[in-house]
Amino acid sequence: MSSALLHPPAHLPPNLALRLSQQAPLLLKNQTDTNTSLQIPLLSSPETPERWMIYENLMLSCLRTGDDHSAHLFLQRLSERFGPTNERVMGLRGIYQEAVAEDQTALEHVLIEYEKILEEDPTNTPISKRRIALLRSLSRPSEAINALVQLLDGSPTDVEAWSELSDLYQSQNMYAQAIFSLEEVLLSTPNAWNIHARMGEIVYLSALATHSGNEGHMEKSLLDAMRYFCRSIELCDGYLRGYYGLKLITNRLLRILPQTLKASSAVSGVGAGELPPPTLSVVQKLNERATSKLAEIIRRSSTSETGFEGYEQGEVIAARELLDRDTQPIER
Repeated sequence: MSSALLHPPAHLPPNLALRLSQQAPLLLKNQTDTNTSLQIPLLSSPETPERWMIYENLMLSCLRTGDDHSAHLFLQRLSERFGPTNERVMGLRGIYQEAVAEDQTALEHVLIEYEKILEEDPTNTPISKRRIALLRSLSRPSEAINALVQLLDGSPTDVEAWSELSDLYQSQNMYAQAIFSLEEVLLSTPNAWNIHARMGEIVYLSALATHSGNEGHMEKSLLDAMRYFCRSIELCDGYLRGYYGLKLITNRLLRILPQTLKASSAVSGVGAGELPPPTLSVVQKLNERATSKLAEIIRRSSTSETGFEGYEQGEVIAARELLDRDTQPIER
């Protein structure tokens, strides 16, 4: 239980986040009781970094599950410990105010408070990020993009900000800018398998949006996307989204690649600094590998085998549907 409390609640399955938040009131009531039934060793000491991390994560879990009262109590205790002007506490207070806001007017008031804080201290990063998130939730993506660009001018290595900027650009169909932003993320985190898969997804979407009538350009973009997905599963052998993307891309490539593609002819058309395209047999093998791995993940995650428990149910369902679409009906 204590290990789960050290993870941000957004990364926890909904059922686990709910279970943690349900124990929050009892924890708040009995935290000074050495005989508490919660048995959370990290809270036995009154002053450890883990203790305050747990408080923060429990506060966020409570907001996620609708226990605003317990969330406020955790926020209050964090404020008493670190002070109301602590930047992290200010950011958490902003999250709480956004969560309890009843309508858009209330959210606009929270946005005004953020802007007042930033007028006094433009370097308050947690408040800057809360303002950007709120602008996005208020359907003001252009303002959110401008705010993120301004934030990155002062903090050009903030991978979280670059990733959010990429997502915003992609939501506005600005694929070139979205790809550039993710390239900045990969400069700082070259082994982030999820970012490689995300890059593959955006390159694929860009190909569909901009090259749908040109098979030559479409093929090149699909091959680029395929390489990103391959890198993703090379870094994490069990990454479902990587295999899903690889299966999707290779399915399409097998339909558009010339059936007579040979390695020798492929090399002749390659420009300086470019990788030669793979042969048709290589694409076929990658497709078979993705199919096999997706089937294994679906089968073993359904029985909660060790090492296969953490997959999102929605992603598993999507993978099953992809394989079902690829299955040819059998005539009897």
